[in-house]
Amino acid sequence: MSIFEQVNEDIKASMKARDKVRLNTLRNIKKVFLEALTAPGASETLEDADALKIIAKLAKQGKDSAGEYAAQNRQDLADEELAQVAVIEEYLPKQMTTEEIKSAVEKIVAETGASSMKDMGKVMGIASKQMAGRADGKLIADTVKAVLTK
Repeated sequence: MSIFEQVNEDIKASMKARDKVRLNTLRNIKKVFLEALTAPGASETLEDADALKIIAKLAKQGKDSAGEYAAQNRQDLADEELAQVAVIEEYLPKQMTTEEIKSAVEKIVAETGASSMKDMGKVMGIASKQMAGRADGKLIADTVKAVLTK
């Protein structure tokens, strides 16, 4: 079952369970999926890799919004966003720890023979593909910089 189909099934289950937060979050995910499907030049089906990218983006936006709300002393809104992020993250693969990211980056650096910051683009290209959906891009970039500047 694709992620798109899973979201549709979970919407039905949320309706039956009368879980408003989950239902609204899943409807928002479906809306973004449908927008991606109807975008100019889009294919007829939404591949799971594309769906994961969309879900990761929604999770990141939700966390950023929650941070902004907390900074504005609106903890009620921050809690709502974080509840939605928790639902969204159920569809993401398990996130890598910083140690796992560092280990993977060191392995890529060794394989590519990268030795300085000039090679960052080469390392980032491989690292981003390998860790797509499982690690934040900024965290990957920071780890690559740290490893290359040793």
